[in-house]
Amino acid sequence: MTINKKVSRKRFIQTVGVGAFLSPLALMANESEPRKIKVAIIGCGSVSNMYLPHLSKSKYVELVATCDIIPERAKLAAEKYKIPKHFPHIDQLLAGADFEMLVNTTNMQEHGRLNKIALKANKHIWSEKPLANSYAEGKEVLAMAKDRGLKIWGAPAVVMSPQFEFMARAIKDGKLGKVAAATAHYGHTGPSWSAFFYEKLGGSLPDLGVYNLASLTGILGPVQSVIAMTTIITPQRTVDDKGKIDVVAEDNSMVVMNHGNGILSHVMCGFNFFDPYGHGGKGQHRGTITILGTHGNMQLIGYDWAPSGVDLATFDDEKGKRYVEDPREYVWEMGASTVAESLSTGKSCLITPEHALHVLDIIEAARKSGETGQRIELKSTFKFPLF
Repeated sequence: MTINKKVSRKRFIQTVGVGAFLSPLALMANESEPRKIKVAIIGCGSVSNMYLPHLSKSKYVELVATCDIIPERAKLAAEKYKIPKHFPHIDQLLAGADFEMLVNTTNMQEHGRLNKIALKANKHIWSEKPLANSYAEGKEVLAMAKDRGLKIWGAPAVVMSPQFEFMARAIKDGKLGKVAAATAHYGHTGPSWSAFFYEKLGGSLPDLGVYNLASLTGILGPVQSVIAMTTIITPQRTVDDKGKIDVVAEDNSMVVMNHGNGILSHVMCGFNFFDPYGHGGKGQHRGTITILGTHGNMQLIGYDWAPSGVDLATFDDEKGKRYVEDPREYVWEMGASTVAESLSTGKSCLITPEHALHVLDIIEAARKSGETGQRIELKSTFKFPLF
């Protein structure tokens, strides 16, 4: 038998098919396209208006459903972001939409209850702060997730900013010498659009103080004990959804924390702080977190959820300099998109549920200290340092 070694291009393509040429390209295309995580969001109020634009632009996310007890809000959000389904209740959402991760941006009093319902339905969760409404409930939520092989994370995402990393590494590298103390503050004159901020299980600590608590513990380490005072400055408020209401939850808080090794820190937060930059904080270019050591000190410029630099001064450079003015990709609403990427790629995430639970433990301890006047020992911890 004779073999014809000269095969024409046309004959070769006819024999092996076009797929021989396209398969490697198709394979490369498939490799470059990440698996999209199907995401549903519950709670289509003010916070969702920040999350949805970020989620809709993520290459790791496919938005499949919205849900809100005010059906019109879910419908409008679905229409605006071209999301195929919308529902008025979590039971209908779970029955009617195929998704992997729930983003919970409901009123904070609902977080624990809804997170448990979603976990029972085998959904991963990104929860706005707080993760749950008590430390015990938070432990229950984490245990449920682990038992089912699911992931749950809680806001805030402050550990993701380059300014946070710079401060954490500066301490690790010994630039401040021995760290002694830190102070942080965040406040404004209070939201007017909803009563839940001022009702039981609301308050300035889980809404505002949570940011500074997450930042300071992430930089200085877990807290061993807390002493605090909490008060109500404005006993009545007028809000959009309920009119005139009595304020039940603290609207003014001072928390002192012992991180061990002699390090003390302090957080001040409240709904009675005049701030010319308002609730949005845009334009805040002053220090809001200060950390002091034996060899230097540094200040975070801007709020930790919207930072714009770090001022660092040391014995070697007493005048100091401003570093890390560019937040790069960091925005406070990136948390849900970040964990969706983690689910898609298996990439580790700086945000951990144990850290969120520790912050919840601090908030509960601060309230107990405020009520009793006692120093409260904490029960929780988390993996530290982060870098």
